[in-house]
Formats: sequence, structure tokens, C-alpha cells
Amino acid sequence: MRAVSSLLVLAAIPAALAVKTHDFKTCSQAGFCRRGRALSTRAAESPSWSSPYSVDASSISVANGQASFTAAVKSSIYPEVKFALDVRIHDDGVVRVRMDEVDGMRKHYDEAASWALIAEPKISQQIQWDVGKDGVRAVYGAKKDIEVNVSFEPLKVTLLRDGKEQVLLNGRGLLHMEHFRTKESVEKSKEGLVTSEAGAEGDDAQVVLGAHPRVAWFEGDSEDGWWEETFNSFTDPKPKGPESLSVDLDFPNHGHVYGIPQHATRLDLPTTTGEDAYYDDPYRLYNADVFEYLADSTMSLYGSIPLMHAHSADSTVAIFNAVGSETWIDVGHPSPKSTSSHWISESGILDVFILPGPTPQDVFAQYARLTGTPALPAHWALGYHQCRWNYVSSEDVRSVQKRFDEEDIPVDVFWLDIEYSEDHKYFIWDKKHFPDPVDMIRDVEAIERKMVVIIDPHLKRTDDYPVYKQATELGILVKKQDGTTDYDGWCWSGSSAWVDFFHPGSWDWWKTLFKVESQGSQWSWIESTVNTGIWNDMNEPSVFNGPEISMPRENIHYGGWEHRDVHNINGMLFSNLTSQAVAARTNPPQRPFVLTRSFYAGSQRFGAMWTGDNLGTWEHMEVGVKMVLANNLGGFAFSGSDVGGFFGNPEPEMLVRWYGVGIFSPFFRAHAHIDTKRREPFLLDEPYKSIVRDMIRLRYTMLPVWYTAFRETSVTGMPVVRPQYVVFPHDEAGASIDDQFMIGSSGLLVKPVTRKGVTEETVYLAEDQVYYDYFSNHAYRGAAKGKNITVAAELHQIPVFIRGGSIVPTRERPRRSSPLMKYDPFTLRVALSKEGTARGELYLDDGVTYSHQEGKFVWREFSAEKPAKKTVRISSHDLGARKPAEAVDHVALSAYDRSNDFAKKVADVRVEKMVVLGLSAKPSSVTVSGKELQWTFTPGVAASDKQEGTASVLIIKDPKLSITSDWAIDIKA
Repeated sequence: MRAVSSLLVLAAIPAALAVKTHDFKTCSQAGFCRRGRALSTRAAESPSWSSPYSVDASSISVANGQASFTAAVKSSIYPEVKFALDVRIHDDGVVRVRMDEVDGMRKHYDEAASWALIAEPKISQQIQWDVGKDGVRAVYGAKKDIEVNVSFEPLKVTLLRDGKEQVLLNGRGLLHMEHFRTKESVEKSKEGLVTSEAGAEGDDAQVVLGAHPRVAWFEGDSEDGWWEETFNSFTDPKPKGPESLSVDLDFPNHGHVYGIPQHATRLDLPTTTGEDAYYDDPYRLYNADVFEYLADSTMSLYGSIPLMHAHSADSTVAIFNAVGSETWIDVGHPSPKSTSSHWISESGILDVFILPGPTPQDVFAQYARLTGTPALPAHWALGYHQCRWNYVSSEDVRSVQKRFDEEDIPVDVFWLDIEYSEDHKYFIWDKKHFPDPVDMIRDVEAIERKMVVIIDPHLKRTDDYPVYKQATELGILVKKQDGTTDYDGWCWSGSSAWVDFFHPGSWDWWKTLFKVESQGSQWSWIESTVNTGIWNDMNEPSVFNGPEISMPRENIHYGGWEHRDVHNINGMLFSNLTSQAVAARTNPPQRPFVLTRSFYAGSQRFGAMWTGDNLGTWEHMEVGVKMVLANNLGGFAFSGSDVGGFFGNPEPEMLVRWYGVGIFSPFFRAHAHIDTKRREPFLLDEPYKSIVRDMIRLRYTMLPVWYTAFRETSVTGMPVVRPQYVVFPHDEAGASIDDQFMIGSSGLLVKPVTRKGVTEETVYLAEDQVYYDYFSNHAYRGAAKGKNITVAAELHQIPVFIRGGSIVPTRERPRRSSPLMKYDPFTLRVALSKEGTARGELYLDDGVTYSHQEGKFVWREFSAEKPAKKTVRISSHDLGARKPAEAVDHVALSAYDRSNDFAKKVADVRVEKMVVLGLSAKPSSVTVSGKELQWTFTPGVAASDKQEGTASVLIIKDPKLSITSDWAIDIKA
């Protein structure tokens, strides 16, 4: 079991850097999780087990002209309790299954999906349900290959493709929605009942509880954690009693599952149940401030996305379980080619979306249509971010910026942590150390850089703090259990209150706070600028004196909902409203930058995330790569881990390697704890400083690749960084690989080095194709069944490859910040495939506003083709004109004007260099429009060859081709 090895890891970490596991529950310490696991055990031990839930066939009601039906659900153990079932099939084939208690004592929380979804999904008007004697059935899909069966007795939902089971809901009979009840009603139901334990003898055979035998076989014979629960010194009064939800969601023909971020573990989720389970505890989704978390654990971390992908070489499917409360998930493999999962939630209704795939690309599109695509970030946000807790003064910030410029190290953003604020009253500057905040920010912005300032959710409870005072007057603070008294907890600010962002009265008020002009009697942050980004930390929420370092579950939010119902959603609303507030500072709005620590399904629409308080260890560097990949699978592409680790003082080798990871992360930030030594890259000794400088410059060189990848994810939902199985779904050998990845559709393959003392690395090539070393142009050959290659990986080297068939646009001129590059020329690397062809894309817009949604952008396709036997033609075409409806996020343009305002501004931006890899022979001519160009050719291995070695290289010098125009270069042998 993993518990043993985790203890060994803990033993190797200094006591000051060890996670306080006793602050956080295990499944055995959570009553509803114990009940759910006990239910699963009873089911596994009973050969005749059958779910007590069944559909009342006489109650079936099929909607007229829609693929939707409702029905009553009965429970054989509680025949007096009513449940309702609602099953729908959306236009894109996604199946939604909802079940809730009807006419109960209380209402189960049913609003989680409303916060996650971008809109109510459209129900198909083409698909029809067929009601039979034993169930309801629908067949659909272009090939009529998808089938959904809803069985009546017991209730079971099955998704099939080509007759093979893809997803089973309640196939093992673990569905259980605990109905609302009172202590008195339970006691009354037990009157006169005395049962005996099997095998017990004598007086001890009497069970005091006396559970009804009709119930005990399913629910167990004890009221385990129903009415009250104590953990450490905290008691949860559970005023609503038991209300948990259990459901089994299985994948009988898929041997790999991914997702359910955020956990520090492998991408292909290890098992938590069954023979030789890797972990003891289920995966936990409960947003928590886990200080110095373990690098290999199922512990909950800062965010929760209840989305699980299931994959085989034949197909990919997924389930999205829209629940906002604490959830535990057991994962098992009944066989190497099948997966079981058991979801146990503290509260909420059954609201499961079954995503039928069948490809990874289909699954990402289906999920994006539900919860939205990642926001297209401001271009500068993809540059290098320099942060620490804390830059201590205005002059400190200016000094750090000066050192970056003196050492010629690019940087786009400087960050301020909590110490900028007076007594941790966020928005309020500590004028002793930051006497001139606006001037300081403008000094940074003078070089087209930006500042990001932290705004945490806890408000210091003092009347001289206008933000707290106004929130109190508006009555929009989170309440204690009585529903009227403002909750008082402890955080960085001392005695603190929390805004209830579920309360509509908080929304416009919060937006007003960020205005940089005076708002009359309404306080606003006039000591800021419209370009300042915002960092939302501690929004799980973190409460230092609360249970599990968070808010009591019995606290009350708007609508009377308990905190337990909405805990995992809470942090998303904070960053959502902050993102809206930052965008609304200007008219028209600019793209906001907001970094959040806590997140939920849908958070991708509002900004970026990072993996929290990692340690400066090789293990955390390694798992950070996997966590970023997992977040990308969860739809949250703009993600990264803090370079260098938040805690500790990494040695130079480790820090250099971590920069090698960071430059290939969607979000690239270095950060450090207040107790660590300063470790800005300009402080490194040689050769480390020069290596890191070159790495950061490489990031800036590749910004066109990253921005183009973000355009794609903002439209399609495809990940920015893609694990092996996403790119090569039919390759079983690559399904568990999580230490290398592709960047968007660029063709760049990256294998960061995350181990000490490494001088060479092994890279997996999944296909029979040529791959070129990005730096040396060495050509490697893959194989149809996959192949491992060994490559050099000295400290200054990062294994990066261009997949044959790709064209990679870069900007090669070093600048101090990314906005200074906006009129720089491009270099195109044309990496010919073994067939002699290639393709790539470039997307550009102003990088700041939303004018791209009005058609003000440039979107080009570059291609290399063979129009004749001895000719390679490299050409540029307008993708905006060809695919206007697919060009940008949130808008389906009907047409595209290639002479739009932005295109005019960059019309003089040119291709200054072209590098063609893998030609079979020296050209006889290289021409554009019949005019011979300047070029040089270095002989080498051809793309079509079978041997490896340095590829042939054709360099075309300054063809003076506009990046906005159509053109074609003919290379004749």
C-alpha cells in the first residue's frame, strides 16, 4: 500500500517541511465516506446483491419532440420515500442523468451544475426514446452505433458503442441517495425491533440499534456519523442529518482513467481499491489549503474538477459528476482492460453527464460545450512571471526590474504578495514601504511590463477597512449556523469575515471595488491601474482556526445552503467575480489576468491556476508536470507549478532544471516563500545564470506557438499541453506516459528533465515518423509500434523535438518583455515528414482587448506540399477567411475581412528566415513569384531516409514575405 512509501517520503523531509496530515481527514474519519465504502464492501461480499432502486414503469413520461423522459424511482428499503429520474440526450450525444428526492423534508442541493455550465444544454429533437417492458432505449449517432439503455429493475444506465459497454451507472448497485430524516423518525421506525448479529451467541447477540432488517442489508446496522461528527477539536453538528450520495460509474472496456484534478499523483490514476491497490484511501475532492503537500498522494488539494476520462486503444469516454460537496472516489481495475469507480459525496443530487466520445478530441469538445473553453489570455500573461513572498517595498520592485534589464533576462510580470497591504487589509497599501504604489506600477508598465497584486478573500474585521465595512452594511457576508450572525474566522488578517459570492448583492459591489477612478461614496481602488493583474489566493476558503483549515460546514450561504453543499464551488465564484471586475475597469473591457488557487469545473473560463504550495524537491518538480497535464485534461489549460518550489532552497542544478520545466508550462511563474533565500535568476552564478537566461529567452522565442495553442483551446477545448494518449489514442503503449507531452497542435514534443544528475533521457516516439531535435536538427526515427530513443540531456539541454510534418513559427529577437516583440519578424521551421509534407498555424491579435471577437486578427496556415515530383512548395494561406466560424472564442463569425484594422497594423511584419529540415537533395532553385531567393544548404539526412543523423538544412534568408499575405515558395531539386 502507498501509505508505507508516503511515510518514507515524509521521513526524508525536514520536519519544518512536512505536510500536517493530521489536519485533514482520511476516508475512515469521514462518516459518509465510511458509509459509502461499507456499502461497497457489503455489495462485493454478497453474491445476490441487487440495487434497491427501480423505475416505476407506469410513471414514464417522454417529452414531446425531445430526447428527454422523466420517471418515478422507488426504493425497496424505503418505499415511502419518493425519487424522480430525469434522463436527457443533448444535441451532441451527451447523456445527462439526474435523480433527486421528491417531497422530502428538505431540498437536496441541486445548483452545482448551474455554476459549472455555460448554459442549459440543448436537448436533441432528433433522437427518440423507445419505451419497452424492461427499460427505455435510444439509438443514435451518424452510424447508429451509440445506444443508451435505462433498465427499470434495478435502475441502471448503460452507454454502449457498437454493442460494447462504455459506461455503466449503478451496474454494481452502489447508488444510494440518503433521504432526509430526523432522529425522532428514525427512533420511531426502530420501535419493537431487536435483531441478532449473524453468528453471535447469548445476550451479546442483541444489537442495541435494532435497525430494520429491510434496511440493514443495504445501509448497515449503525447510524455512523448521521447526526454529529467530531474531528480533532471540531464538532460538525450536521443539522440536516445524513444526506450523502453514492454512485458507481464503471468503464467495463477501458483500462485507463485520468482526470479528477487536483491530486499529486500519476496521470493514469493508480488504484485505491481491489487486490494490490496502490493507495489505501480514495481520491478526495475537497478544496483545502494543504501546506507542503505530499508528492504522491490521494489527498485533496486546492481545486476540484469532478471529471473523469476513461480510455482504451478503441475509444475514449468521460463522466462529469456535477456535485459541489466533498467527494471521495475509489478507483479499481477488475481486469487490466476495465475500470471501476465509486463516487461518494457528502450532499447533493445525482447529476451525471456521460460524454460518449469516442475520441479524446470529441470528449474535450463535449466537455467544453458544457462548462466552456479556457479564456484566451492576454498575450503578456504567457511570458515570464517573477514572484516571491514578498518584494518588500517600492524600491525593491524597481531594483529587481533593474537587475533583470542589466542581465538581459526577459520578464513580463512582477508580483506582490500579502505584505504590500496594511495589516493585510487587501487593496490598502502599506505606505511605509509602498509610499508611491501608482508610480511604482507605472515604472514597471513603462517597459510594457505588468504587475500582479494579491487580493485574498478574507476581510479584516475592522471598521477602518472600507471593504469590510461596506460588505457588512450590504449584508453579504457568510453567516454562522444561525443564518444571521456574520462568521468570524482567523486568517492572515487576524479576525476575518468572508464575502458570500453566492449572494447576488455582492456581484456589482465587488466589480466596483476594482475601478481605478473615484466612484463617489463607493470606495474603489484608485491606487491601482487598469493593467494590474490580480492574484486570488486562499479561496478554498482557507481559515486557520477552522476544521481542516477551512470554513465550518454548517455555515450558511445565500439561499440557506450550508457550506458543505457548495464548498468546492466557493473558490470559483471568487475568481469569477474578480475576473469580471478586472475586465470591467475599462470600456471597452480588456482581457483580465486573474490567478486562482482554488477552482471547480468551469474555472477555466476566468483565468489561470497554479498547483499551490509545492516544495523545492525533485519529486515535486516531477509531479508538477503530471498535475499540469491533469488540469489540462480537466479543461483548465492555463496552469503551472511554481518554478523552484514555494518552500526550500533548491540547489542550482535543481533550479535550472525547474526553469526547463517552467518554460514549457502554459503558466510560467517563479515563486518562493518568505523564509527562502532570494533566487531570482540574475542571482545565480555562472554557468547557471546563462543557462537560465537562454531558457527564458527560448520561452519568448516560442510565444507564437503558445499563443496559437491558446487560440485553439479557447475555441475547441483541446489541451494546450497534451499527454501521449491524446495525440496517439490508439497506442496502448503510450497510454500511461506522463513525463513528456506535445504543445498544442504545433508538433513540438517536450520531455522535461526532472531527476538529479541526469545527462541523457529516454523519449518515446509513438509512430513511424521522423522527429527532429529542435536544437541540433538531428533526425530520429520512430516506429509503428512505438520506440524509445536515448538523447543527450546535459544541464543546458532540454529534450525538445519537432514532429515531422510540422511548421513552427518563432520570433528570434530577444526583448525585455513580450509586448516589445509585437512587430518583430518571424522565423519558420519547416520540419518535413517522411512523405515530404508539413503544416503549421500562426494566430495573432492585439493580445489585450476583445477586438478579435469582431474579426480583428490574423490566422494563417503554412503548408509544405509536393505539387510536382521534384518540387516542394511552402505556402501561406488565410485560415480566417477559410474558417471564420472556427476562428475565435465565443463568436461564430460569418465572414472575415483580411484587411481588418489589426491586420493592417502588422502588414509590414515579415518572415525573415525559413529553415527547411529533411530535403532529399540540394535545391537547384528557391523562388517566390519567379524571383530567386538567397539561401544556403547543408547536406544531411533526408526526411524520407530510414537512417538517423543530422538532417539536411535549407536556410532561406529574409524572403521579405508579409505574415498577413498569401505567398508560395517553390524549392526545386
